[in-house]
Parts: sequence; structure tokens; C-alpha cells
Amino acid sequence: MDTSSLYDLTPIAWLMAAGVLIALGPLVWVWRRNAGAGPARRLHALTVLTLFLTFDLTLFGAFTRLTDSGLGCPDWPGCYGNASPAGARHEIAMAQAAQPTGPVTHSKAWVEMVHRYLATGVGVLILVLALATWLVRWWPSIGPKAGNAPQPPPAIAQVVLNPWWPTATLVGVSLQGAFGALTVTWKLFPAIVTTHLMGAIVLLALLCIQAVRYQQSAAQRLPTAVSPALRNGLIATTVLLVLQIALGGWVSTNYAVLACTQFPTCQDSWWPAMNFAQGFEIWRHLGVTGEGQPLDFSALTAIHYAHRLMAYAVFVALGVLAWRLRRIETLRPQARWLAGLALLQLATGLGNVLLGWPLAAAVLHTGGAAALAVVLTWALCESRRDLATQTARASDNAPGHNNNQRKAAA
Repeated sequence: MDTSSLYDLTPIAWLMAAGVLIALGPLVWVWRRNAGAGPARRLHALTVLTLFLTFDLTLFGAFTRLTDSGLGCPDWPGCYGNASPAGARHEIAMAQAAQPTGPVTHSKAWVEMVHRYLATGVGVLILVLALATWLVRWWPSIGPKAGNAPQPPPAIAQVVLNPWWPTATLVGVSLQGAFGALTVTWKLFPAIVTTHLMGAIVLLALLCIQAVRYQQSAAQRLPTAVSPALRNGLIATTVLLVLQIALGGWVSTNYAVLACTQFPTCQDSWWPAMNFAQGFEIWRHLGVTGEGQPLDFSALTAIHYAHRLMAYAVFVALGVLAWRLRRIETLRPQARWLAGLALLQLATGLGNVLLGWPLAAAVLHTGGAAALAVVLTWALCESRRDLATQTARASDNAPGHNNNQRKAAA
């Protein structure tokens, strides 16, 4: 593979400048809207806005993939060594003339480059968040004075302006940039594309954690204590969702959505012919096995059906979790979101299968999965294990306590 033609850093300065210009809008808006507020308030506002823009970027990334625009510019970080498709009109026209239905067209090139511009802008915002948070930590004098603002209790002060969260987010977005480059230069290698999607989910979760922590600090409150069983159920549902998103990414990157066009059966069968060994061979190029042989249709069926079977389990888990969370007043908003998003995922998933993978339904399906990840992260941050209840139960189950109970009963 000739990497010299795949990586051309000539336009990188222009791309960085574009990212700074895109980020300036949100930065100025946050600064002016929170004029006179302390740094924690401004950082919270910027974190929430960055979370929103990262979610939008995830949707646009899905749009880029679903419109087959991921190779609209076959090099990185620019387009044929230019900062925009406008400077690569000749090269794009030649590629389109040679392969009219191929991956390179003028419209696909613009979609791909707009995605890169937006990703650079989000990266700049995350960099600002990390630097500003460390600045507040290093120079506390720039924060609210003790005499001018109430000080949070010690238990809450632990989550105020912790710089390691935005630092981890900065590392994450840097890795996302690297995987974005590999997505192009490795020609939509399924494992790379799926990892790129999962990286976006991790970024959303990290930003959500920071936004909730800032909000808790401002309100001077701790997460709601819940029973150990509910906390374990929340964690288990989150793990199931992460696995399901990874399976969904594997379905999309292998173009296996239309392997089953019926519901609830597939290919007129409850258990169609499936080749799981081929379908879940991770390290291979798109459409072929590790040995370079064409992928069997039964492998695509296995990919699709595994995602569908897991969807049943996730849907039930989300329903049960939403029902249990609604009983806790402080967690009812998360319960409503989980119920609504679960229904959205059901509707868009059925739409993808029965309507032939329409673009709107496919993008919404990715957005719903990302939103579920954010809401579950939100619920995890707003809850904590009730240690008092756990300790009391452990004490009740202790042998000495049981003997005392028997003596008292006697």
C-alpha cells in the first residue's frame, strides 16, 4: 500500500484554521451568554454545548457512512492534497469519469470534507475544555472567591472541576481523529469503522459525565442513593447496550441490514442459514474473508440476525429499567427518555428492515443508539449504590445476627 498518496499533510494548517473558526462561534456564544459567571458555570455551559455538537457530529458521521461518502476524498486529511473539494475539482472529475458509480463524486467529497471540518471544530472545543479546566485547577484564584460564593460540601467538592475527565476526552478525540484517518486510508476496513463508531459513543459518555458533575456541583447535591439491585440492573443494561451498539456498527459497516427483509422471521425462517465464523471474523477487509475470498451471504445473515436477537434482550432490559426508575422521583426524566428512545429504536429498526434501509430511518437509528448511551450515562452519574441498605442487609445475613434473632424469637 502506497501510504505517500494516502497521507498528504499539505492542507493541515488550513484544516486546523477551519476548525478554530468553527469552534469560535460556540466559544463566543458561551462567553457572552454567561458573562459575569464563574469559570465553573462557563465550563459547564461549554461542556453541554460540546456534548450537543458531538452528538450532531455522530449523526453526520452516520450520514456520511450511509451515503457511501466515506471515501469521497480518498486521502487524508484533505482532498487530493487540497483543503477543500473546490481545489480538487479536476482530480474528482477524473475519478468520477473513470468510475461513475464509484466512491468519489463531487457531492460525496463535500460530505466527507464537511464531516472532517466539523470533527476538527469539536476537537478544538474539547482542547479548550481540557486547557481551561487545568487552568482553573492550577490557578484557583481565578475561580469564585470564598467570600462571594457558597462552598460545596466536601463530598461534592470532589467532583468540582476534575481536570482528568476533559483530559481523557481530549485523548479520546485524538484517537478518534486517528481512526478517522484509518477509516479512509484502510478503505472502510470494517473493524476500523466499527471502532470509530464506538469511539464516538465513548466521547459522548465522557462529555455527559462532565456535564452532570458540573450540574451536581452547582446544585450542591449528591447522586440519588438506589438499591444495589437497581444499580446493578442499570450497569448490566448499559453493558448490553454497548454490545448492541457494537453489533449495530458491525451490521452497518458490513452492509448486512438487507440480509433479512422480513420481521419477525428472516428469509422465511426463524433460524435461517448463518455462517457465524465468517460473519464475525474481525480482522478482514470489507466483503471478503481473511483469506481474500468473497463473504458468503449466510455470513451477512449471521451478522444481521445476531444484532436482531440482541435487540430483543436490550429492548426488554430498557423497558424493565425504565419502569423501575420511574418509581424514583429524581430519576423519572431518565426513565421517560429511556422508554421513548427504546420505542424510537424499535420503530427505526423495523423501518430499516421492512422499508429497504431508508436514509432517514438509518440515521435516526444511529442517533437513537447514541442518545440511549448518553441517557444511561446520565442515569449512572445521577445514582449511586445505597451503601446503608447494603450494609444493613449484610448485617442481617451475618451468622451472629441470625442467632440473636432466633434467641429473641424464643
